[in-house]
Amino acid sequence: MELTMPNPLLTDSPLPQFKSISAEHIEPAIDELLALHREQVETLLRTVKNPTWNTLVEPLDLLDNRLSRAWSPVSHLNGVMNSDELREAHSACLAKLSDFNTEMGQNEGLFQAYKMVAESGETLSNDQKKLLSNVLRDFHLSGVDLPEEKKQRYKEIQQSLSALSSDFSNKVLDASNAWTKELGSASDLAGLPQSAVDLAQQTASDRGIEGFLLTLDFPSYQPVMTYAEDAALREEMYRAFATRASDEGPHAGQFDNSHNMDEILALRHEAAQLLGFNNYAERSIATKMARSTDEVMTFLNDLAQRSKAQADAEFAQLQSYAATQHGHADLKPWDVAYYSEKLRQHQHNISEEEVKPYFPVGRVISGMFEVVGKLFAVSFHAVSDVETYHPDVSFYEIRNPDGSVRGQFYFDLYARQHKRGGAWMADCQSRMKTESTEQIPVAYMTCNFTPPVGEADVLLTHREVETLFHEFGHGLHHMLTRVNYPGIAGISGVAWDAVELPSQFMENYCWERDALNLFAAHFETGEMIPDELYERMIAAKNFQSGMMMVRQLEFAIFDFRMHLEYDPTASAAIYQILDEVREQVAVVPAPEWNRFPHAFSHVFGGGYAAGYYSYKWAEVLSSDAFSRFEEEGVFNQDTGRSFLESILERGGSDDAMNLFVNFRGREPQVDALLRHTGIAA
Repeated sequence: MELTMPNPLLTDSPLPQFKSISAEHIEPAIDELLALHREQVETLLRTVKNPTWNTLVEPLDLLDNRLSRAWSPVSHLNGVMNSDELREAHSACLAKLSDFNTEMGQNEGLFQAYKMVAESGETLSNDQKKLLSNVLRDFHLSGVDLPEEKKQRYKEIQQSLSALSSDFSNKVLDASNAWTKELGSASDLAGLPQSAVDLAQQTASDRGIEGFLLTLDFPSYQPVMTYAEDAALREEMYRAFATRASDEGPHAGQFDNSHNMDEILALRHEAAQLLGFNNYAERSIATKMARSTDEVMTFLNDLAQRSKAQADAEFAQLQSYAATQHGHADLKPWDVAYYSEKLRQHQHNISEEEVKPYFPVGRVISGMFEVVGKLFAVSFHAVSDVETYHPDVSFYEIRNPDGSVRGQFYFDLYARQHKRGGAWMADCQSRMKTESTEQIPVAYMTCNFTPPVGEADVLLTHREVETLFHEFGHGLHHMLTRVNYPGIAGISGVAWDAVELPSQFMENYCWERDALNLFAAHFETGEMIPDELYERMIAAKNFQSGMMMVRQLEFAIFDFRMHLEYDPTASAAIYQILDEVREQVAVVPAPEWNRFPHAFSHVFGGGYAAGYYSYKWAEVLSSDAFSRFEEEGVFNQDTGRSFLESILERGGSDDAMNLFVNFRGREPQVDALLRHTGIAA
């Protein structure tokens, strides 16, 4: 079958042709590639009688790669430049791709062919053996062993789940975009930093409105919750945020995700049982580092037990401070960030606003590149003549010491309309090396920082600096891989509960003095952070760390129990489980109208279902890994090379535990995490 060339998603260009891609190209391109893929698979199975790596696996890898390179810009644009036309085409193709993936995963002829390669006695590298092992496992997890009617049902479930998850995310985005608040005077924003007031004014101006405009985008929401003196404004905004996409709040019922949540849980449970698991949590664990659901729950409950008393004490202290110092005896959820910031200043004489001038975004980026260069012996170079999808987006390449290009990435840092909230790294293309192809890895690096206001420098909060380093850790994992097969290169094939190791590892360099000296400098004077301010930052580092720990544990235990304990006869029982989890770990009482799960996109719209615990699990790995740097020197070149060679370059080419032990010399221990977060072991 010949592919038609005018479609920019079908041209063999090194990078996506963003300016040429429109919604009308998407379905025809995906249809054509899926038809080609099916035809080639059929031909291979018919003509290759004794399959080998070169005659079966490599040709199929090349087909997969072509499809993923066409789909990645579509998927990315849907997240960062959302429109009705793009969303419609994206949703239509999701259903087709879900069908196709299940169909391939259940193709017995294909399964047997892969099995023949694995059992042929052909001399294969360890990487090739690992890829085959994963592929054969995934055939079983796609239902290849099921009888025909169950195969069909499994396929229907996967298609429904794909549509429901996409709809869930769309409703969160739509609900977030639907709420705005117009204010006539800067005095209505009393207490907010000038930068936040300027952003509200620019947001209004950009939309043709007089005065000031607040939105639920994080750069707008967070300063109000942290600094706004008007408690009624904080409450209004909190209510809008905490009821997004639900049956409550200012848009009650309009974007309601209730049905999506119930259906997603029911279908995940049914799919897991079809495959022989008791529940979806067991199915989730099948591809993770944790060995059992009991191990996960024991881990989470142990952390909760170690953290809860400290969290209770921290919240009691906050209540006492608000009552005695500010005459505010009845602390509501929308008061917590506001009075916490005041208490932090009271205790440590430090605020985010005081630190921000030392983190101008350009300096932070160049300094982060320098940190990574010192650790892993690579350099970063801006490339100006690459086509991007928005004027804010920049493009860089990573080079080896000999000047060869190691990887490339798009940097999309600022919040804007029609862009999904949060921060993430996504795969544009993976590293691939065959006799006929050599492809370097390319990443999309996406954040939602406060956008530039006029000509003023963009100053990051220290938390935003941590976010940047975190996502860049994911990017390094993807781009520094030395594995030649996309299925196990970079983050692909890495156990999900270990995939946060490099990202959380990189966050440590936002606190180390030697690292800060490379990127923290006052935007006006160029002065480094004074020692006295740095000491206050370190003293405040673990402020309310117990409260933060139990907040994350609330998400993790809720997610895992929701999938572990799902009972078809009792429907989803989502809020009943959430209430029980809050009773166990939460210290800030939630109002009964709080609908946090309705916008819990990690779990209902993303890849973290029965896997949100991965953040804490991987934090144990990252803290323990960094403790070796603390022992040997945070910029020790030998230690950096060891982390590069044992973790970053290896991707998913070996089990996560083996890779960790190769680097650390032993299995992970929780002590470093507790020490780094200031929680008594």
